[in-house]
Amino acid sequence: MKFVLMFNESADAIAKRTHPEDGPAYWAGWSAYMKELGESGVMLGGHALQPAETATTLRSNNGEHIVHDGPYAETKEMLGGFVAIDVDSLDDALAWASRCPALDGGSVEIRPILTGM
Repeated sequence: MKFVLMFNESADAIAKRTHPEDGPAYWAGWSAYMKELGESGVMLGGHALQPAETATTLRSNNGEHIVHDGPYAETKEMLGGFVAIDVDSLDDALAWASRCPALDGGSVEIRPILTGM
C-alpha cells in the first residue's frame, strides 16, 4: 500500500531550521529519520518544503482565477514536507509516522495514495 506522510509543524519548529543554536539538532533528527526510511526500502520519495510564507495559493471563483501570496488559511501548523512510502498496511505507515521528528509539537497526516485511475 502506498501512503503519503505529510509533516505538519508549528511556525516555531520550522524556524528552528535556520536558528544557529537549534538548527543542527533539528536537521540531525530529520537526517536520521530520512536515512532510516531510505535504508528500509519503503521510501518512494519526498521533500522538505520552503516556509508557508513562500506559498502561492490559486483559487477559482465563477471561472475567475484569484492568486493569493502566501498560504490562504490561518493555521497553527503548516505543511513542512512530505514523503511517499510503500508499506504493507496502515499500521506500518503509522509505525513510520510515529518515529517522525514533526511529532515534537506537530503532527503527521497519513493519507493513502489514490491508485488505479
